[in-house]
Amino acid sequence: MKLGRIDYLNCYPFYYHMLERKPLPDVDLYPRLPSELNRLMIEGKLDLSPVSAAAYADLTGSAALLPEFCIGSKGPVGSVALISRVPIEDLGGRTLGLTSASRTSVTLLKILLKKSYGVEPEYVQSGPAPSLKDFDAAAVIGDHAMTPETEAAPYRYDLGELWRQKTGRPVVFAVFAAGKAAVAADPEGIKAAAGSYKASLRCLAEERRALVGAAERAYPSVTRDVDAYFSGLRYEFTEEMKDALRFYLAAGAELGLLREVKELEFLKP
Repeated sequence: MKLGRIDYLNCYPFYYHMLERKPLPDVDLYPRLPSELNRLMIEGKLDLSPVSAAAYADLTGSAALLPEFCIGSKGPVGSVALISRVPIEDLGGRTLGLTSASRTSVTLLKILLKKSYGVEPEYVQSGPAPSLKDFDAAAVIGDHAMTPETEAAPYRYDLGELWRQKTGRPVVFAVFAAGKAAVAADPEGIKAAAGSYKASLRCLAEERRALVGAAERAYPSVTRDVDAYFSGLRYEFTEEMKDALRFYLAAGAELGLLREVKELEFLKP
């Protein structure tokens, strides 16, 4: 089975068990940026993978969501940020570098700027880690958002917190999608991977110190307190988080940023 893995600290707790405790047999892991995993899933080159929430709009019909898991926040997230030289309300006409690493945060930021601030920056597609050296503002995610440079930006806005303030809702940044062809061909493999994710989240609860230590060794460049960072993330795909995803997808479709998603399709037990 070809299994994707977001190569960021925020996704590590899902893979701790298979990396450190019990590897899954006959599994090839693909650690990549979210945008690369999105593409590979859309092209049918992965069987199961976390993908950007925004990318689900392009996977409807060909993939189903695992109903138990997501990566989200109900407030500050720490690793999805807008950094800027000027206040957010003054970004009209300014250059804003957009990370190429993921679609969720870029779409979320465009929704916020349009609907909550009424400003239209000059959006410029960049690499995975745009910098204020090149732009007036930049959308950065993952480990790239947790560096001394981004922490020292004149203005820094946590997009999880900003979304909560403006919409009253949590954010789902990533979901876990299984290709329907893979589900039909290897249902036990998909089940085993989901079981490993569950075991990892139990480790986060029961062996937290060991998991945090392993995460720190795996991502030494992150300057944030890893234990506190994990505490701000939401990994359980509760009904509240599913409703938040529906709201986000509808808001993106309304502005023409995402394809319309009529309903979420979940993998059946």
